[in-house]
Formats: sequence, structure tokens, C-alpha cells
Amino acid sequence: MDYNRVFSDALKTVKEEGRYRVFTDIVRQRGAFPKAEWFSEDGVKDITVWCSNDYLGMGQHPKVIDAMEHALKNTGAGAGGTRNISGNNHMHVLLEEELADLHHKEAGLLFTSGYISNDASISTIAKLLPGCVIFSDELNHASMIEGVRHSGCKKHIFRHNDIEHLESLLKVTDPALPKLIIFESVYSMDGDFAPIKEFCDLADKYNALTYLDEVHAVGMYGKRGGGVAEQEGLMDRITVIEGTLGKAYGLMGGYITSTKDIVDAIRTFASGFIFTTSLSPVITAGALASVRHLKASKIERAIHQERAEMLKKKMLAADLPVMPSVSHIVPVLVGDPVICKRASDILLNEFNIYVQPINFPTVPRGTERLRFTPSPLHTDEMIDYLVDSLKAVWARLDVKKFAKAA
Repeated sequence: MDYNRVFSDALKTVKEEGRYRVFTDIVRQRGAFPKAEWFSEDGVKDITVWCSNDYLGMGQHPKVIDAMEHALKNTGAGAGGTRNISGNNHMHVLLEEELADLHHKEAGLLFTSGYISNDASISTIAKLLPGCVIFSDELNHASMIEGVRHSGCKKHIFRHNDIEHLESLLKVTDPALPKLIIFESVYSMDGDFAPIKEFCDLADKYNALTYLDEVHAVGMYGKRGGGVAEQEGLMDRITVIEGTLGKAYGLMGGYITSTKDIVDAIRTFASGFIFTTSLSPVITAGALASVRHLKASKIERAIHQERAEMLKKKMLAADLPVMPSVSHIVPVLVGDPVICKRASDILLNEFNIYVQPINFPTVPRGTERLRFTPSPLHTDEMIDYLVDSLKAVWARLDVKKFAKAA
């Protein structure tokens, strides 16, 4: 067998479909977010980043950087291994307490990423419940899907945010079997919210546990940044709330919060936690500073919502195909993978605007899009320049015909 050809043929197929991913070589500039330097073939160029998940620019916040510098000087760089072997760095303890408090839960547990926290937690919870049946929204993140798969449990996929479909599946499931309903609060590619209250009502009615992924909402919504569940006064009705430190909080890592027993069970049985080197105390210190700041400060969230709303209005006024979104996510439909990549390339090469194309399998075929994430630090001038640039690219590529077809 020509082993290498197997891999090259697989890559060739992706390239022919126009969805081969190219990672842009950039360096963010401290204190200048959302500006960055792009290391292109023609040399280093200044660009404006429009697709970062550092939604509030907290990765550049002075409190976060100061906390990380202090931790580096006082503790060193690394965690030293898994917590099973090296123990809890005190920063882990403090951050888990802070996160549990954020979501009004008894306990929290840190992971190295939001992906791992979902995969490890969902699979472990379901495995520990004899005969567990999982009910999963069809647009749930890949990490949640992997958690379901690794659990080995029976599953039902309900139509996106469809309350009636979910109930129809719950109705025909043996009442004696344990049930777990998993869903997200903000769906990052469409920018829509889940009907959390209605899902909780169904969980109560059919005696199911609930697992809510708040990764695109923590820090962003609610009085203290506890997410959409906090904003809607529903945190006490959710069994497990999962979040990330890699988006609004500006660092990296994931976590779950729940009852002491559920958290302890995941800590004890989840391979994704047990056998993975823990987060560096430097990262943990920065995350702790970020969480504490956003619990007390509302200004970042207020400005952020205003920026997102302004961008949507100006795009609509320019007749750009903005997809409906009630959140801070601003998706613009293209409808073709090749054109989507070409639009992204032109924006970067000619207009110094960085936004990645979103293609299959992240979104369904025919719904390819550019996904914009305005921050509190994107100015009026940046927004106007982006809209004018998009209009020019749209006219050149005749994007409208693809968007209408999609």
C-alpha cells in the first residue's frame, strides 16, 4: 500500500471542494487589539482582526497581563504534570472556587480546553448512569458530539432548538431510564440562543439532567458574566454548566460547574482530566484576574453589545446578507466554499482585514459564511472600513447570487 498517497488523496479531495484550511501567520500587538501583524509572503503587514474569539479583548487587559507576569516571576512557567501527580496548584483551587461562585454551583473543575471539558464530562456522566439516554441538539459542538460518542450510550438527536421534537423523543423513552439533555446557550456559527427555560421545563417533566455549554456566553451575558442562564435567571435549574477560559476571558482552558458529587465523580473517573497535564499557573492566574474583573465590570459587555448591533445595522444598510443573529456573533452568508475563501483572501491581501472563511464541516454545505466578531475595541472607523471593503468584494465576486441560492 502507498500509505502517503492515502493522505495526499484525502487532502486533494478537500482542496478540490474548496474547503482546505490555511492558517494565517499573525502576531497580536500588545495594547493594540484588534490590530495584529501578518507575516505574509510579501513581508510583515499590519492588519485588523475581525474573527477572534477573544470577544472582549481581555487577553490584552492590563490586569490579566500583570497577574500572569506576577505568577511567572513567583511560580515559574509550568504546572509540573497532572494534578494526580503534581497536586493542585493553589491558583487552580482559587479559580475553581471563583467559577463555581460565578454559576452559583457547589464546585468547579478545570480542564485544559473547552473541547476536553465537554468530551470528558459528558462521556463520564453518561457512563456512570446505568442505561443513560442522551438527547443532543443537532447543532451541538463537535466536542459535545464526541462526548456522546465516547459515552457509548443510546442517543437521540433533536432538531435545533426544537422543543416539540425534543419532547416527542422524551415521551417514547422508558421513564425508568436516566436521561441527559445537552445543548448550548449561544450557537457560535448562527448566533442564536437556546430556549433554556423550555428545555429545563422538559427536564423537570421527564426527570432528566441538563448539561449546558455556555462557552460563547460566559463573560458576555448576565450581571456578572455568568452567561445566558444567568441573564435569564435559570442557573439553578441547570445540572451542569460548562464554559471556557479561551473566549471572553481571553486565555485558554475549559471548566465545568455542578454539585460537589458530580464534579468529584468527573474528577475521579474522567480520563481527559486524570491523564492530562494541568493548566499552567501563569494561565490560571490570568484567567482568575479576568473572571474577577468581568464579575465586577459591566462596561466591556455594554460596549460590546453596542458594537455588534452597530455592525449588523451598517451591514444591513449596505445590503449585505447578514444572517439573523440575536447575539454578538455576526455571520454573513456567502453560500459557496470557493467564493467564501476567495472573499477572505481578498479582504486580507488587499484590505488588510482578517476574517476566516467558515466552511463544511463547521457549517452545512451551501451555508458557507464569513463570521465576524466585533469587540469593544473595534472603532467606528474600523466598522465603516469593513463595510465598505465588503461591499467592494461582494460586487467583484458577485457574492449575492451565491447567497440567494443558499
